[in-house]
Amino acid sequence: MDFRFSNLEEAFRQEVDDFIKKGLPANWTEESHYWPGGYGTISDFEGLSPAGEQFRRRLVEKGWLTLSWPKEYGGAGRSNMEQAILNERLSYHRAPGPGVATLISGPTILLFGSDENKRVWLPRIAKAEIRFWLAYSEPNAGSDLASIQTRAVEDGEDLVINGQKTWSSGAHVSDFAWMLVRTDPNARAHKGISLVIVDNRSEGITIRPLINICGFHSFNEVFFDNVRIPKSNIIGERNRGWYYAMAALDFERLVVPVGGFRRTFEELVQWVREVRHDGEVLINDPIIRDKLAEMAIDIDVAYMFFWQTAWMLDRGLIPNIEASVLKLVTTELSRKLANTAVDVMGPYGELERGAKWAPFGGRMCTGYLDCISALVGAGTSEIQRSIVAIRGLGLPWAAS
Repeated sequence: MDFRFSNLEEAFRQEVDDFIKKGLPANWTEESHYWPGGYGTISDFEGLSPAGEQFRRRLVEKGWLTLSWPKEYGGAGRSNMEQAILNERLSYHRAPGPGVATLISGPTILLFGSDENKRVWLPRIAKAEIRFWLAYSEPNAGSDLASIQTRAVEDGEDLVINGQKTWSSGAHVSDFAWMLVRTDPNARAHKGISLVIVDNRSEGITIRPLINICGFHSFNEVFFDNVRIPKSNIIGERNRGWYYAMAALDFERLVVPVGGFRRTFEELVQWVREVRHDGEVLINDPIIRDKLAEMAIDIDVAYMFFWQTAWMLDRGLIPNIEASVLKLVTTELSRKLANTAVDVMGPYGELERGAKWAPFGGRMCTGYLDCISALVGAGTSEIQRSIVAIRGLGLPWAAS
């Protein structure tokens, strides 16, 4: 692959950067507590801000929210590399951007949805009229999603759903659940699952908050008690949901806030350039310099994997192995960046939000707590290693 941007891509990158700087409120980037890779500090999962929603509407007006979608479905028909450039710049500035509906549900519907699925859902997603949350995990089904027990039973023209989902990031601020349900209890585990869309306003849904370790309300547990949905809300074919969900998970693993890693690292470097210990600026400490140099290399490696996946998509290649590699690399990067920040900053890195002397508003301490979620969301690091071994090296499934 050619690691250089084309002139068109460079111009687009500058256009995006200028747009973000003009469109975001002053100090937005500095005041955000989002930790790259974490699921517990995503601001949209805790609550929607008027300024953030206004910025997202501007993205819709520019046609950037669905930049790489086909024009006939409300997209701009631009390249996947341009989509990656947009996502990198948005994450660098910790800006609001495409969400679950746009980055995961929409592309899955484009690939596998019926004509009716596309007609009903894609225009509303493209216009940011609706928000989705991922209803996959259950109390006894996390990494082993094929063991889900939430059931959907046919009743006339409806499906009746009973069960429970957990973690459920952003369920309380979303409109619809993008949900896995068991529709054939007699089939083999992964062959009796369907992918459906459920309206959060449906009777029988109860959403309870789960306050995370960072003190944010990003997670929930959601209960379904005889919830009815029309059969038309099944995505694609019935009992094919497992295969659709695996593709959707690949899309999720490509959604990497790589720019956020670089921005946070740059802030840390600037801090050690300014802070003194025993009369010397910290940047002169050879141990700290080594830690930062290693961190800089790891971030560049993550960027290379990030650009590679966009390059592959533009050439019609399916980066399913690369999606897991990218997820694994950036997951571990989230943890390593948090550990490095706390090590380098010493006691200052342990100060929480609201503490008088906390640098960066306590973001490093919050990130140290939140990076744990990066190791779990969209499949644990262990799962990613298994996927790479099975798909990439051709190992038998039993070896996982």
